[in-house]
Amino acid sequence: AVVALATELDVGLVVIGPEVPLVLGVADAVRAAGIACFGPSAAAARIEGSKAFAKDVMVAAGVRTAHSEVVDNPAELDAALDRFGPTWVVKDDGLAAGKGVVVSADRAAAREHGAELLEQGHPVLLESFLDGPEVSLFCLVDGETVVPLLPAQDHKRVGEGDTGPNTGGMGAYTPLPWLPEDMVETIVADIVEPVAAELVRRGCPFSGLLYAGLAIGSEGPAVVEF
Repeated sequence: AVVALATELDVGLVVIGPEVPLVLGVADAVRAAGIACFGPSAAAARIEGSKAFAKDVMVAAGVRTAHSEVVDNPAELDAALDRFGPTWVVKDDGLAAGKGVVVSADRAAAREHGAELLEQGHPVLLESFLDGPEVSLFCLVDGETVVPLLPAQDHKRVGEGDTGPNTGGMGAYTPLPWLPEDMVETIVADIVEPVAAELVRRGCPFSGLLYAGLAIGSEGPAVVEF
């Protein structure tokens, strides 16, 4: 439908915003029709669409991220939960618009979320908890070329003072006066460039806007998600 509309209107460039059409391959269809497109292929968009794929890429690229495990069988959930804590991070492996995660010191609440996801047929991703404030860095990426934009901070939790459940984001602000001046260069060199290079090596180069969600901890930046 997007290709048909773009052809009918004689469009020169298609810019794709949301991640769902990217994961479904709209960029591939548009490019195949000979129309320029801003947005990654379906193969490259897996870095956003599958947390397990993203973890695999980060391990290969030597990028710091939370230790994680994928659980796809309800019988294995309890044993896996025992390997994490005292703060549990339980995520839906697929796209959930930022709402598929529970971060809790309550094992029962973590287990309930994991069991619910498995019941719906969704694999569950368990992660170690990353300390430190979160930073979002958007980068224009084309193959191995990376151009960072301004870092920003999202407000994810619904209540005052970072309480309450996670949302898809309650707004963001930039610039960040508390962020060390060289932090963007560090994030680009240690995280975004190695990930971009690894996607090229795998034959699925990223072209478009890559969002890196990071925790700035005591040992430096670590990836929460792409």
